[in-house]
Amino acid sequence: MLELRPGCECCDKNLPPDATDAMICTFECTFCADCVESVLRGVCPNCGGNFSARPIRPAALLQKYPASTRRVFKAEGCAPRADAA
Repeated sequence: MLELRPGCECCDKNLPPDATDAMICTFECTFCADCVESVLRGVCPNCGGNFSARPIRPAALLQKYPASTRRVFKAEGCAPRADAA
């Protein structure tokens, strides 16, 4: 089950469960599309993987399977991995 984290790890933008600009890597690292494109250049700074659009959980299932409330935020900022060039 996807965790559906509530915010961008890079800029801390809110990404509710129905956000169409939420992007995830294979480890569910979560970033907004703006940070993925402009800051990270499509490469996850945590694992080096690529990103896909995060699926939207149907509203009818959110009550039974709620989104996570655990925020992951890199207060020091985020940057592309050095080995991702």
